[in-house]
Amino acid sequence: MFPLNTVLFPGVTTPLHVFEDRYRALVHHLLAEDDPTQRVFGVTAIREGYEVGAPGVQSLHTPGPVMQMTEVEQYADGRFDIEVVGRQRMRLHDLETSGPYPVGLVDILEEPDTPEAEAEAERTLATFDAYRQRVGELSGGLVLSGGLPRDPTYLSWSLATACLLTMPERQSLLEAPDTATRLVLLR
Repeated sequence: MFPLNTVLFPGVTTPLHVFEDRYRALVHHLLAEDDPTQRVFGVTAIREGYEVGAPGVQSLHTPGPVMQMTEVEQYADGRFDIEVVGRQRMRLHDLETSGPYPVGLVDILEEPDTPEAEAEAERTLATFDAYRQRVGELSGGLVLSGGLPRDPTYLSWSLATACLLTMPERQSLLEAPDTATRLVLLR
């Protein structure tokens, strides 16, 4: 487990800088796995406390993503820059901190398929396009340009990442029970 002061999402690639001994140990453990698809760990957002220093993590949000480490750069001093991609959501039930790095007992959360997700995706994409255009007019240039996924679930995760939201808002999107609900919340 890797607690952070941010919310990450499935389907999204994120760079992480690893400098603490316990997370260096986690990266070494992941690198010992021969199958790169099995280099996975959970990330949960810190509800109270800090990533580094005293008093440290006091409490965590229990839903978070399972992340797969896809790229690694190690420095001479033992630090790492890694790139991870979110694979799916999980719920943390228990956290064991007595070992070299935190280990969690988790359940994988399924993403239910809802029939209204396609229609909600179209509405949300139209709203986001209008938002992008208006912000571009105000700023005098393109804002958040580029294509977006057409799959409703991946669209919801991409927009959750792209939008400027507070941590509680991001966490509520991660906790949404299904894609359609997440798209409505994003709108």
